[in-house]
Amino acid sequence: MAELSFYVGVIGNVISVLVFLSPVEAFWKIVKRRSTEEYECLPYICTLLVTPGEYLVSTVNGFGVLAESIYVLIFLFFVPKPRFLETITLVLALNILFPVIAIVGTRTAFGDAKTRSNSMGFICATLNIIMYGSPLSAIKTVVTTKSVKYMPFWLSFFLFLNGAIWGVYALLVHDVFLLVPNGMGFFLGTMQLLIYAFYRNAKPNVKDEEEALAPSQPLLS
Repeated sequence: MAELSFYVGVIGNVISVLVFLSPVEAFWKIVKRRSTEEYECLPYICTLLVTPGEYLVSTVNGFGVLAESIYVLIFLFFVPKPRFLETITLVLALNILFPVIAIVGTRTAFGDAKTRSNSMGFICATLNIIMYGSPLSAIKTVVTTKSVKYMPFWLSFFLFLNGAIWGVYALLVHDVFLLVPNGMGFFLGTMQLLIYAFYRNAKPNVKDEEEALAPSQPLLS
């Protein structure tokens, strides 16, 4: 059983790397157009909230932090002026302030190491669920424009696979802090793919898409 869980974990690591690489196409378009247009920042800010755990879970986190940091910096550079303050506030709140409060708070509130560990496990599980659901932040744009142009399909697809494989791994190693968020990740990923399939061949609402893009001017030129 231990050998099986190891190989499942290795497959999970490969899929996790693909999760981190999946936004490359979208960010290439952002750089070419010099604007984030109607792409949402939340999926990349949330994915940057990576917390090391067991060896197999943590081996790709260094690469993930680097990749997601680059995405967030590119997003900040090209985000339209009306959305810059909102975006930088989310980055500071979720990627800097929240981790500091979580670490200091658990160390201050709980004396023994096991309680602190369980508390951080609960916090990390919650953050993982938020990460899995973050591509849903684009749903308003998808429904309004009847277009999946700004829905991160590859990110949703690999998060779906990631939730499935790490859910299996969690069952094999009996880790509830991995099982709950990844089980939810599988469910949320399925929802995102169903929404994508529903709107993929829908006739785009050109007028609403033009209105959505109207304020999209690059922050820096």
